[in-house]
Amino acid sequence: MKARLIAVGERAPSWVAQGFTEYQKRLSHWLPLELVEVEPGVRGKGRDTARAMSDEGARVLAALPKNAHVIALDGRGKMHSSEQLAQRLEHWRSQGRDLAFLIGGPEGHAQDVITRAAELWSLGPLTLPHMLVRLVLAEQLYRAAALLANHPYHRA
Repeated sequence: MKARLIAVGERAPSWVAQGFTEYQKRLSHWLPLELVEVEPGVRGKGRDTARAMSDEGARVLAALPKNAHVIALDGRGKMHSSEQLAQRLEHWRSQGRDLAFLIGGPEGHAQDVITRAAELWSLGPLTLPHMLVRLVLAEQLYRAAALLANHPYHRA
């Protein structure tokens, strides 16, 4: 099983990219994680935000691997403790399908993306910068995989 993180936005700050790369490397033997950056829709004065979201959504959907189990990160989604996320990861593994995690743009996901997602996952009630969500997601996936492997990383 492999995972793909499809994220709206390009050129993460170096500290985000370095942190993400570190957890991507740590995850590599448990859950290979690929990052796919999607160009954001055009925003600004006189621009149509709905059109920008729609354009982003089309690019996100085009980047989905075939037959992947799709999990969209969304504030309306279900929150998981680290232990619950480990249980979800075990469930996803039992399905034998690749995973696709989706991070939307500034206004969130287009409705087509939400409709395509099998699950919505919320990282909690805080509003986080989308680039930081990449790093948090990678760390939490690593923590969940470490829990399943009885690795000492997670010390609750």
